[in-house]
Amino acid sequence: MQIVLKYGGNAMAAVGAPDPLLDEIAERSLEGDRIVVVHGGGPQIDAELAAHGIVTRRLDGLRVTDAATLTITERVLCGEVNKALVRALLHRGARAVGISGEDAGFVRARRMRIDGAVALGFVGEVTAIDTTLLHALFEKGFLPVVAPVAIDEDGSTALNVNADTTAGAIAGALRADAYLIITDVARVRRDAADPGSGIARMTASEAGAYLESGAFAGGMRPKVESALSALRSGASSVVIGGQGPGAIGSALSGNGTTLVAD
Repeated sequence: MQIVLKYGGNAMAAVGAPDPLLDEIAERSLEGDRIVVVHGGGPQIDAELAAHGIVTRRLDGLRVTDAATLTITERVLCGEVNKALVRALLHRGARAVGISGEDAGFVRARRMRIDGAVALGFVGEVTAIDTTLLHALFEKGFLPVVAPVAIDEDGSTALNVNADTTAGAIAGALRADAYLIITDVARVRRDAADPGSGIARMTASEAGAYLESGAFAGGMRPKVESALSALRSGASSVVIGGQGPGAIGSALSGNGTTLVAD
């Protein structure tokens, strides 16, 4: 089975601490599933920026990324968070390999524009995914762990890309059997404040209508948007589900919010 899994920066446990999700990722990889882990790192980037006296600014939920912020973002995502996850998975027996979208140019992006202007600095929107590197790693039994830093279209600079967006684009390009977004809520909610408003199943058109209505706000919005992108690009299914032991198996069994094409 081919799975793309988004692992959020908020989900990272302390070094050496128990992590049931990483246990499950390693186990399934060793059993033969082809898994790509795409990680975030927002809290870690925020902490490092603050340590350097750089104020974090966001627009429409995206980090405004000037040159100094890009340097720190790339270092934290590619050199710290990515390698911490690789070490944790190696410790569990998996053949993890840490890469970013810059490696072999497999994630290409252009600077994101809002209202026709470059308003976010070195923030990218994905334009192309070349899956050659991922397939080569799969063929040799490796588990790719991907930092969401892309290369721009002419190869001249790195670009900071939202991790959900990156994961969804990879899932679509791979035509993954499943794209799993593991979060701190069991299901997507119609009302973020109401745990009873969880949605078990949505079609792409229903999810699009919820997005237009403003029902999905904050961090859930890019997750649903990336889910739709994955479906439209070729992923077979998407599940947004909760954390905890057995989270992958639970999500694949339908415990979460399953999104399907119309």
